[in-house]
Amino acid sequence: MSVLPILKWPDPRLSQLCDPVGADEDVDQLISDMLETMYDAPGRGLAAPQVGVMKRIFVMDCGWKDGDMTPVICINPEFVTRSDDLVTGEEGCLSIPDAPADVTRPERITLRWRGLDGVVVERALDGFEAKCAQHEYDHLDGLVIFDRLSDEDRARIEGAYLEALT
Repeated sequence: MSVLPILKWPDPRLSQLCDPVGADEDVDQLISDMLETMYDAPGRGLAAPQVGVMKRIFVMDCGWKDGDMTPVICINPEFVTRSDDLVTGEEGCLSIPDAPADVTRPERITLRWRGLDGVVVERALDGFEAKCAQHEYDHLDGLVIFDRLSDEDRARIEGAYLEALT
């Protein structure tokens, strides 16, 4: 396993749509490296484009900082349902360090994905798990937290972030 470098905004790869993972593609090593990278960061989720791989994969482990490691590996995830109830909460991003933002998302979702073993999983998620899954899913569509903000909030938060880079 290896800790991979995490791309930082405004790397253009973070704005690209990712390709589906083919049924015969071997992604075992990538996923192992992504998990090691996420835990090392230390984050609760990581999407393949954040490590420069333009594939529809993300990993997450929402509770490991408070207990045991229980990683979830999502290959070719898709939303089955999203609630009409919305919730706004602070989100951080490993690709946009030190620039948290309040993002509004559906409170509950049902997500379907293929696991590393090839088995299709469908799970209802709410609370922090729903937020984390939606955040990582956004990366697969080339979106970052800045894309979920009002123009005014984006200009303020992104501007401060970019200024801090120089």
